[in-house]
Amino acid sequence: MELDLTWILLGLPTAFALGWIASRLDLRQMRIANRQAPRAYFKGLNHLLNEQQDQAIDAFIEAVQNDPDTSELHFALGNLFRRRGEYDRAVRVHEHLLSRADISQADRQRAQHGLALDYLKAGLLDRAEEALRKLEGTSYAGQARLARMAIYERSREWPEAAAVARLLEKSGEADFGVRLAHYQCEQAREAVQKGDSAKALEILAQTLQEHPRAARPRLLIGQLQLSQGQASAAYDSLSILFEHNDMTAPLAAASFAQAALASDKAASASTLLQAHYQRQPCIDVLDAITILETQNPPGSTQGEAATLQRYLDHLQNHPSMLAATRWLNGAQNEVGELPASVKKTLENATKPLARYRCAACGFEAKEHFWHCPGCQSWDSYPPRRVEEL
Repeated sequence: MELDLTWILLGLPTAFALGWIASRLDLRQMRIANRQAPRAYFKGLNHLLNEQQDQAIDAFIEAVQNDPDTSELHFALGNLFRRRGEYDRAVRVHEHLLSRADISQADRQRAQHGLALDYLKAGLLDRAEEALRKLEGTSYAGQARLARMAIYERSREWPEAAAVARLLEKSGEADFGVRLAHYQCEQAREAVQKGDSAKALEILAQTLQEHPRAARPRLLIGQLQLSQGQASAAYDSLSILFEHNDMTAPLAAASFAQAALASDKAASASTLLQAHYQRQPCIDVLDAITILETQNPPGSTQGEAATLQRYLDHLQNHPSMLAATRWLNGAQNEVGELPASVKKTLENATKPLARYRCAACGFEAKEHFWHCPGCQSWDSYPPRRVEEL
């Protein structure tokens, strides 16, 4: 009994001492970890400021390993992975955050937004759309709707894009009236491609009713009417663009001249075109004027002389390779027949000048685009040729 008591008396202090030593070791480890985490964090921040993303990622990974419960480090890592194009790693980081039950609602929404951006940048539009839908009713709802609208535009889902645009308008984000008009015009174009001109005209008429100041639906209506042999109706539709001095009128100049000739309204059309040219000199409008002068009556010598003089007058005030080439082509009686090599050289030289250029990204094209195929911007193409910009 005395032996047992002795062991008890010896064991209690020993156990206390061992417990104290263990606690000190734990405290020491915690202090070391706490020192290492900030050190790794600041190291990563320093690399990030120096634009050394590889080193920054390594430092943040080390910081996360030392303090796995810190959500801010996970967000930093996810953003870095996405910026580097490592979308699979960024997705894993944000999915890990969403799987945690200990993060706040604000951080959960932030992680959901980050996951949607990961999918969007990776080009996984279906997954991005699904992730963005989950942000409805959150502080990221406006951004999510704009991103969804961009997705629908890229995939040419115009009714869905219009629905989101109306939601944004209703929430007071901005006025999307012009964008909605474009969506309807795109649907009309698709109807024409499918051979349903009646549906296209119905859509465009509704668009004009809802957006009476929009120029594109009026232009499309006129061109569609002209293609269906309704020259007089096309003249009436397109003439409004010139009467209102619309900036996009030069895009309709050639169609307007054809409609005027077909409906015996060349004189009034020429008056409108000349008035517009005086306000906004433009090679497309000048070409339309010369078409009316040379073809009404056809082969008129007086008309051809007036045409040549118009191009010379244009050149005096607006030096233009396009105008000079047109003058040379029409002045063969005065300068003689141009050699084929000269014609080919002039044609090659003027081709780039006759293109249209996006003001947002510089993408050039032979035809005018309302929606830039390069940067996806709307109304970024000026209705003038590259030479006239």
